[in-house]
Amino acid sequence: MVQFVLTISGKDGKSYKKEVSENETSVFLNKKIDEIVKGDSFGLKGYELKITGGSDTGGFPIRKDVTGLGRRRPLVVSGVGAKPKDKGVKQKKTVHSNLIGEDIKQINLKVEKAGKDSLEKIFGPVEEVKEGEIDGGKEETRSEEK
Repeated sequence: MVQFVLTISGKDGKSYKKEVSENETSVFLNKKIDEIVKGDSFGLKGYELKITGGSDTGGFPIRKDVTGLGRRRPLVVSGVGAKPKDKGVKQKKTVHSNLIGEDIKQINLKVEKAGKDSLEKIFGPVEEVKEGEIDGGKEETRSEEK
């Protein structure tokens, strides 16, 4: 059973999440980063969305310059999946290839062409989190034991 979580970035600067069921996932299979997907097949009529990234079931990010299918461990200096320690130092990092398959969990999309209805009308208002708030305003406090 293939199921994707879509994170859609609108032109208004807000992001919306949508879970796509198994019968709607065929649009994304065997697509690569930077390809355009029509939103008609999963409830966004008139929208054209560009695939910008994502992550697999293990949480490894999709990297645009890694070809093939599955996870790889390329030598990277900067970019997706890399945390540079020193300038110019190459590191082996596990990332997922740029081809979307059944082992992908989340797909990031960017609106290229908007449809008739706005994303806020389709998904409802987005809850804004104020700076310093965790879990909807409930900040965790850690008690120290002596």
